[in-house]
Amino acid sequence: MPLITFINHNGDAWEAEAQSGQSLMRAAVDNGIDGILAECGGACSCGTCHCYIDAPWFDQLPPASDMENSMLEAVLEPQDNSRLSCQLEVTDAMEGMTVHLPAFQY
Repeated sequence: MPLITFINHNGDAWEAEAQSGQSLMRAAVDNGIDGILAECGGACSCGTCHCYIDAPWFDQLPPASDMENSMLEAVLEPQDNSRLSCQLEVTDAMEGMTVHLPAFQY
């Protein structure tokens, strides 16, 4: 199970063990990570699981789908490294990944 670090807007960090095959959103919710609200439960319809993926991890992820890109256009404070955590499947290769959480989701 890969260990992923989530960092909030204040710099507070939490490490979470994620199960390969689950979404990054589910890993955050299951580990009690604040800042991933996941109001739609992972249906890619609300944007409340918005996060920022640190380089070099961002370039290793599959590209966002058209649906995810449409939702990302509606989130507050989008950045070039924005993704919806509900659309990212955890793999063993994500060991050590760092994910930043936007301030507006707190």
